[in-house]
Amino acid sequence: MRKLLLLFIVFLSQLYFSQSDCISAIPVCGNSDISYTPSGSGNVQEDLSNPGCLMQDENFSVWYSFTVATSGTLVFTIDSNNNPDDYDFAVYGPNASCAALGAPIRCNYAGSTPTGNTGLELTPTGSAYWSPALNVIAGETYYLIVDNFLSTSNGFSLTWGGTATLTSPFNDPTLTPNPFITPGVPGPTPDSPNEILKCALPSPFDFNTLTNGILNGNINFTVTYHDNTNDAITGDSPLPNPTIINGTTIYYYRLKYQDPTNPNNPVNGCFLTGKFKFRQGNIIARDAILFACNNNNAGTATFNLTEADTFNEPGAIKQYYPTLNDLNAGTNMITNYTAYVSGEKTVYVKVTSSEGCTDDAEIQLKFHPLVVVKDAVLESCYIDTNITTAAFDLTTADVTSQTGTTKKFYTTFANAMSGTNPIGNPLVYITVSTDVYVRVTDENHCFSVSKITLKVLPPVKSAVLKDVTICAEDTTTLDAGPGFDGYEWSTGAITQSITNVGIGAYWVKLKTGKCFTLQQVNVYPSKQPVIASIDISNNTITVNVSGGTAPYKYSLDGINWQDSNVFTGLPRGENKIYVIDSFDCTPVEVQITVPNLLNAITPNGDNVNDYIDYSELAYKKNLIFIVYDRYGNKLYEADKIRNFRWDGTSGGKKIITGTYWYSISWNENDKNNTQTKYSGWILVKNRE
Repeated sequence: MRKLLLLFIVFLSQLYFSQSDCISAIPVCGNSDISYTPSGSGNVQEDLSNPGCLMQDENFSVWYSFTVATSGTLVFTIDSNNNPDDYDFAVYGPNASCAALGAPIRCNYAGSTPTGNTGLELTPTGSAYWSPALNVIAGETYYLIVDNFLSTSNGFSLTWGGTATLTSPFNDPTLTPNPFITPGVPGPTPDSPNEILKCALPSPFDFNTLTNGILNGNINFTVTYHDNTNDAITGDSPLPNPTIINGTTIYYYRLKYQDPTNPNNPVNGCFLTGKFKFRQGNIIARDAILFACNNNNAGTATFNLTEADTFNEPGAIKQYYPTLNDLNAGTNMITNYTAYVSGEKTVYVKVTSSEGCTDDAEIQLKFHPLVVVKDAVLESCYIDTNITTAAFDLTTADVTSQTGTTKKFYTTFANAMSGTNPIGNPLVYITVSTDVYVRVTDENHCFSVSKITLKVLPPVKSAVLKDVTICAEDTTTLDAGPGFDGYEWSTGAITQSITNVGIGAYWVKLKTGKCFTLQQVNVYPSKQPVIASIDISNNTITVNVSGGTAPYKYSLDGINWQDSNVFTGLPRGENKIYVIDSFDCTPVEVQITVPNLLNAITPNGDNVNDYIDYSELAYKKNLIFIVYDRYGNKLYEADKIRNFRWDGTSGGKKIITGTYWYSISWNENDKNNTQTKYSGWILVKNRE
């Protein structure tokens, strides 16, 4: 595990070679506690008594310098490790120099105390061992000398207090945004140095390989490495690279800050130390669990085995095997370790460090929880303009109850599996009845695919509602039949049927479930029969009818009806014929004329029966009188020009005595211009 550096907790421990001259004063950076053991008086003997309260010569002394970061009160406590020791102190400043210290602004030579403590206090107690606190201003620099009058080999600790703070790059987040990291793993006790495992000791080692890890991204700091605390504090005698290391020596690193833009920045002298050692031992590979997606419940997943947290050394080599036996034998090594397709199982990794140490570990391959989906059915009503299609909102399909998922929709299963060509607008997807597919993805980027069956609800029409035909004067009932969820007629009615409906066009909206079907229905007038023609033979009439709907019925009075279209024994003159069809609507009628019969003429010039004359029928339309011989040859045609008469001649010559056929045809003066034809025979007696 990494051990984060606590600011100055491990700072300046057990100094054996003193910084006993003002010019080599130890910078105090931040209000950090200091443990120290002076061992001499230095190379320069500052005069501490003129002016000052201490003796003229230094004994076992150490000098400190500090610069104020924030204004306030400043106090400190000097606590000797051995209470009978006599520690004295003097403070010079502000902004004094070693060449001209001047008189100390605080000074105490009270000698040994029962507690071994002296220093500056916030609240004066009147004790001879204490002096009042300093009121300091940001930017001021001071010098402090601590002197062991008895020159013993016992050290002291120096702690700071008050409201003021001292400058330090190590507590400025703009200069040290990241924590510094001591290399190695924690030792057996909290006070033990971190330990770096080495496969073999002694062995050469390049300390520069530790620098980037210690700095942890903090710039403008340098690191040197030392094998004793004195050199670590002074920066003297940095270890060469490589150095033969062993398992007993405690090694130190020294962090020092240098402002690249201001060489006179008071924090440039600040430093920090940490300690570590080496221990012979193999590397330890960690067992790990690796998760991957069992997409669409395929039973396999694709694992990147390199993502398993088994060993963190960047230069380590990792080899993966499907079984422990394969690992031990070096067989069947997994080569596609970044895309290893497998079910849930355990594989094995052999880790080889850059130094050749090896260890193995298990990697459990597990599936992320399956994305649970289900097939769904969506129904939508048909589109009027294309009844085989409907608009579907695919997002409403109930395919999963799992939260935190996203959905994309596809026209084919293959596209859904590959995630290609998604449906552009799933909110309004227009299609015929078909199947589409949805890819449901969870927060682990795992997915499953389900099918959505799309059903176009077609129009549901009434099977009993049909167009009807009625007499123009009648009404009828339109009935859509049972089985629908609602009805809405064009008349405004909301019932199954509507009554008293006359001729016209109607519609009804039939509700089935959530859909409506608009069905048109028409009430047509029946087509009246038409008396197409009438054949008259003597006093027998044959009525020929077309149109309407058979069978027909016939009547002479509109009351009494017969199925036959032939009437016999009719009187000469005007007669009415009535006809109805199967709809029994208002009868159609026609008035016909049965002409007087003349069966013989004697065209001898005696003005008695000399001719046949039908001029009384001249008011009929298209009246024509034609005479035929017994072979059907036309002999004579009497029209309006001939005044509808015949005198027994043909081509201006008398015909021989005999029986002849004739016909009279016309159109009745009714709205249908009924064609009427009268036929008969006549005996012509010409004088020989």
